[in-house]
Amino acid sequence: MDNKLFMRADEVAKELGVSQAYAYKLIKELNGEMKAKGYIVINGRLNREYFAEKVYSKHYEKEA
Repeated sequence: MDNKLFMRADEVAKELGVSQAYAYKLIKELNGEMKAKGYIVINGRLNREYFAEKVYSKHYEKEA
């Protein structure tokens, strides 16, 4: 992963080894969770830190 704040569906699909259609579905689901928590979300993009936290079940530590 690079240092951009948001991931697109192609990055999510590549990271998880899933189809791009499933990646869009996952982005929509995780963005829904973030929106419910009061965060501002961008359709079709996913916050990289939130993705890492949810997928890897731990807090994502930024690389220096």
